[in-house]
Amino acid sequence: MKSPVHRCRDVEHARGQSSPNGTGHGTDLLQPEQRIPISKDVITAYSAPAMWFIKDACGIVCAVITWLLVFYAAFVVLFVMLLPAKNLTYSIINGILFNFLSFLALASHLRAMCTDPGAVPKGNATKEYIESLQLKPGQVVYKCPKCCSIKPDRAHHCSVCKRCIRKMDHHCPWVNNCVGENNQKYFVLFTMYIALISLHALIMVVFHFLYCFEDDWSKCSSFSPPATVILLILLCFEGLLFLIFTSVMFGTQVHSICTDETGIERLKGEVGRWEKIPRREAMRTAFGGPLSLSWCNPFSGLSCKRVPQEHITIPQGEIIEEDIIEIPLN
Repeated sequence: MKSPVHRCRDVEHARGQSSPNGTGHGTDLLQPEQRIPISKDVITAYSAPAMWFIKDACGIVCAVITWLLVFYAAFVVLFVMLLPAKNLTYSIINGILFNFLSFLALASHLRAMCTDPGAVPKGNATKEYIESLQLKPGQVVYKCPKCCSIKPDRAHHCSVCKRCIRKMDHHCPWVNNCVGENNQKYFVLFTMYIALISLHALIMVVFHFLYCFEDDWSKCSSFSPPATVILLILLCFEGLLFLIFTSVMFGTQVHSICTDETGIERLKGEVGRWEKIPRREAMRTAFGGPLSLSWCNPFSGLSCKRVPQEHITIPQGEIIEEDIIEIPLN
């Protein structure tokens, strides 16, 4: 019996070939014009867990570092630049704006990290479950050999999450989660707000340096001049680094949404295998509705009311060994 790795390679090899004389039954089923697409809603009809969290040491460390860096920036902005400032209006306006954007950035990070990105039910590649889908003869479904799940179109397996994720773009250690169909909005908001607070901090650092050069350094900060310079230089380096990084990520994610192509699909050359939707519809789908302020709200969709979870029982049975499953089952 072949190992899952070898079976996976055989599936990828078979997808790129077709039988020249039409006798290759398995490969003929893989031709795009012969395959009947199966709705992802049919395959992934299940109740999502109330809480989602990936227990990955590297991801947890990166997520903690992200929060600490935001807290460091807030500390320098508040205690080094704003509180010692002589202009009270300047301090109040910039303090409120920076802390508000920081709060939205951390809230977006938390939603991106703790939201199910679109995980496919694990271990449902059984004869009983496939028969319960009531698929039509001639349809073909694919099984993931790693998590033994029926893969809908545009789903990919994540080795860190150990699940197949619908419309997976990439796994981001900074949010300790995959960026997929259900949490891409929060990841986009996270990169946007981090870029905004980085730009805001850089602008304030420039103004503070100009203010300190014109005045006595001992009067422009509650810290000593050497400590003030070191704190501001570190903040400037952090702000510049994350401004560039998050701006690029923000632009990449918006481009992926508008073109209806994920990063992993472009990397694997899988573009053009599905019917793309228009840009406006793609943005409405990703952000949960027509253009409004809720697009920028990481709390949209949250409710204080407890909605009873609908438990859908998946028929149990033995996992099918084949990675390419033809309907009807033998």
